[in-house]
Parts: sequence; structure tokens; C-alpha cells
Amino acid sequence: MSKISNIITAVLLTLMTIIPGKLMATNNGDSSELDIPEIVLEHLADSYEWHIASYEGKHLSIPLPVIVRSSQTGEWFVGTAHSLPEPFFFDAAHHGKIYEKMADGTIARPLDLSITKAVTQIWIVVIVMITIFLSCARWYRKRDERSEAPGGFVGFMEMLVVTIHDDLIRPSVGEGQYKKYAPYLLTVFFFILTTNMIGLIPIFPGGANVTGNINITLFLAVCTMLAINLFGNKEYWKEIFWPEVPLFLKAYPVPVMPVIELFGVFTKPFALMIRLFANMMAGHAVILSFTCVIFLGWSMGVGYGLGLNAFSILMLLFMNCLEVLVAFVQAYVFTMLSAVFIGLAHKEHH
Repeated sequence: MSKISNIITAVLLTLMTIIPGKLMATNNGDSSELDIPEIVLEHLADSYEWHIASYEGKHLSIPLPVIVRSSQTGEWFVGTAHSLPEPFFFDAAHHGKIYEKMADGTIARPLDLSITKAVTQIWIVVIVMITIFLSCARWYRKRDERSEAPGGFVGFMEMLVVTIHDDLIRPSVGEGQYKKYAPYLLTVFFFILTTNMIGLIPIFPGGANVTGNINITLFLAVCTMLAINLFGNKEYWKEIFWPEVPLFLKAYPVPVMPVIELFGVFTKPFALMIRLFANMMAGHAVILSFTCVIFLGWSMGVGYGLGLNAFSILMLLFMNCLEVLVAFVQAYVFTMLSAVFIGLAHKEHH
């Protein structure tokens, strides 16, 4: 019990120190007021530096490489956000992205290849995944089929891989095709799961809202859409353009069913994208909101502070435990639906 209480205390202290400077700062410099929506949206958005903490107006941040190419001169700038020269500037109206002021007074988006917070978090996730799976592979290389079953972390990873492979991918895709798609689907599952779990860590190297970034979920959905449509068999395309329905529904006077089925080619990955994005973004927003309530209570007085702190801490613990479950569920659901859609693209004619 003492170990559990120490862990809980450490988590709460971390949550209390992650963004105190942001929470106690406003546009007019009055520390008694909090702009909670602005704080939450600022954390959820991508950035050109990794903010660690703030204290008495001083910010501790890790600068990230800014790489932009001017639309006017074609010159490249490589540096950090603090050394960004004119005519480049951060446009608050476009979520803090870098824009360039042109000679005629208009603004334009330059070619931006910067290593942002989301990109850095993805690299961290990739390093973690490579480390985990190479260590597991090293364990298996030293043993053969007569060795005892693995235990500990390697055994847990084997259980997880076998569960996703045998109970999800194999029956959903189908016996004849599942081996070709298992590497992709397993990669998607562990990437989403690892990203979600690291995103729950409130301090560096965690805390980035990667799967709550619609650009990331869009890329994952497009990958699934390509896997479905580039390798679908002729029966799959026949069901789209010439389904087994009465002729007036598929040809005359209007091809209703082919239009609906073709529309479904794009709505399936769209649903994958929105489901993952919305669930993970909402979870981060709720946790941040309850964190803000702690500081909001103290700004209202000691009595409010004690009452709201107790409520916020309990809700923070509940939401973090719930987000651990959501992190797994969303990875599982994305992989399951991808496997089902791929399996539908390889069904045989009956």
C-alpha cells in the first residue's frame, strides 16, 4: 500500500507542476483569472517547442528545429522558434503556424518542414516500439520450440500479439489473406496503443496529443483505405459498381446503389479517422480541464480551493484510469475495423 500511495502522490505532484505557469497567466497579466479554454486548446495544438513548465513568468521549454522555405526568395531558414526572422511570423489565427508576409502585404504559408512536438513524439514512440520488439526478438533468438514459455514482459507481449493476431486479424480478414495484412495491422495497433499510453504521461517525453491530431489519424485512415482498395479482388469491385440488386437500382434511370457503394469507399476510412481523433482529443481535454479546476479553486479562495482540489484530484485519478482503458480500446477498435474492411475487400462470391 505504501508503494501505491507513493505512486499516487508522485502523479499528483507531477500534475500540479506540469502547467502552473500557463494556468496562472492571462492576457492582461492578472494571475487571479484563468482562461481555461485557451489553456486546453493550447495544449492540444501542435507547437514548435516542447513546453516543460513555467514559474513566475519564466518558461522551461525544449526548442525544436524550425525548417521553412520562403515563398518569395526560395531561401531556407533553419533554427528555432525564438530566432525566427522576418518576414516569417506565427499566425494566431491559424493555430500558431508559421506564415510569411509577402511584399504586397498578403500572407502565405511557406514550405514548412519543421520538427514539431507531434513529430518528435512520433519519433519517441518509434524508438520505444523498436526497443521493445528488438528486445523480445533477442529473447526468442536464444531459445527454440522446446524452451519454456516466456514470462514477465516478454510473456505479456507474446500474449498481446497472439491475441490480436489470432482472435482479431485472422477471423476478420480471412484464412486466405490474413498473413499478408497481419504485419500492417499489428503495427497500427501497437503504434496507436503506444502513442496513446505515452500521451498520458504528463511530462516530457510524454504528453503530446498525437492521436488527438486529425492529421495523424487522417494518415492512418488513408493507409487503411489504400490497403482496402488497392488489393481488393474483383468481387469487391463488382459489389460496388454492379451489385446484385434489381436493375433499376443499379443502372436505370439513376445508378443509385453504385453511387452509394462508391461513397462508402470514402466514408469507411473517414469514420476511422474521426472516431480515433475525437475520442483521444476529448480525453486529453477533460483531463486538462480538471487540472485547471485545481488552480481555479485556489484563485477563488482557500475554502473553494480545498473543496475543488479534492473533487479535481478524484476526477483526475478516475479520468487517467479511464484513459488507460480508452487507449487500448481505441487501438483495438481501429485495428478491428481495418481488418474487417480489408476482409470485406477479399470476400468470395457465393
